[in-house]
Amino acid sequence: MSSKPKIGSRGTAPAAAPAPAPAPAPVPRRKRLVVVLVVVLLAGAGAGYWFVLGPGAASGPATEEVQAQPVPGVVQTVEPVSINLADGRYLRIGLGLQLPAEIEEEIDPARALDRTISVFSGRSVDEVTSPEGRASLKVELTQQLHEAYEGEVLEVFFTEYVTQ
Repeated sequence: MSSKPKIGSRGTAPAAAPAPAPAPAPVPRRKRLVVVLVVVLLAGAGAGYWFVLGPGAASGPATEEVQAQPVPGVVQTVEPVSINLADGRYLRIGLGLQLPAEIEEEIDPARALDRTISVFSGRSVDEVTSPEGRASLKVELTQQLHEAYEGEVLEVFFTEYVTQ
């Protein structure tokens, strides 16, 4: 066996080193953004399904609470009381306590007066006379009375509200 080339064949060049494989083309920035957006949208859709329609949806107790709102009954009035404010000023305040319909007897107003004095004492005249301050104090008092009377007070009304 000879290593001579055959007649009519072309000579072969010495074997060259194999060409390196081309580097993978970088993913265009726009394509990455689209992929990220699709993933985020799918995650959002899944979470929406879970909380609105799926197993995580509020069912049973939450809807029963909405339907189980107590029916308002009588409004029990509490005699007005004078409270010391800051700078030697006074607030004369009377209350009306909205009770649920299932409560037929009047409740003891002592806790309501105590909580009212605690909430309003030492406040500035500006704080108790401004619409925002008055509304904020009313919300705070309503929450405290709701807790103190264990749900027997639904809402608080001011029947008298005079500063001096």
